[in-house]
Amino acid sequence: MAGETIIAVVGNLTADPELRSTKNGRSVAGFTIASTPRTFDRQSQQWVDGDALFLRCTVWGDLAEHCANSLAKGMRVVAQGRLTQHSWEDEQHQKRSSVELQVDEIGPSLRYATAQVAKAQRGTAGAYGNPYSAPAGYTGGAAAALPPSDPWGTDQATSSSSFGSFGQPAEPEPEF
Repeated sequence: MAGETIIAVVGNLTADPELRSTKNGRSVAGFTIASTPRTFDRQSQQWVDGDALFLRCTVWGDLAEHCANSLAKGMRVVAQGRLTQHSWEDEQHQKRSSVELQVDEIGPSLRYATAQVAKAQRGTAGAYGNPYSAPAGYTGGAAAALPPSDPWGTDQATSSSSFGSFGQPAEPEPEF
């Protein structure tokens, strides 16, 4: 839409994405990205962290399901979307506002990690009315499959990578 503020943010997830469903069965996931600027201080000859920006993010539909199944706390991500502002009045009649990112695209940052991407498989409607289903035997999101101390690690029994194919070969792209 014309006039929207589109931004890209790079940072780390502060927690696993929280997947919910609306009354109509549409999936929605929420998470926070922490982005901390680093600058080089020439006097001390060291890198210095600036003030962190904590940006609340919302993602809808199939992308919400994919985030919940692929992303986990601590992962460095690149997200692109539209800034939205919400205004309200609290119980003390003070005007309040917040800004959040409505995510259109998101993926892992490959600066300090590698990822193996698998195309989502179409199947019967799964949880939250999702037309994509996880392969048989898959029991949870990325956080369930990974050791808590290593969000970029892999669970060799179920996945070829933390973003991976869950042990399933990817289907070839359909021809148009």
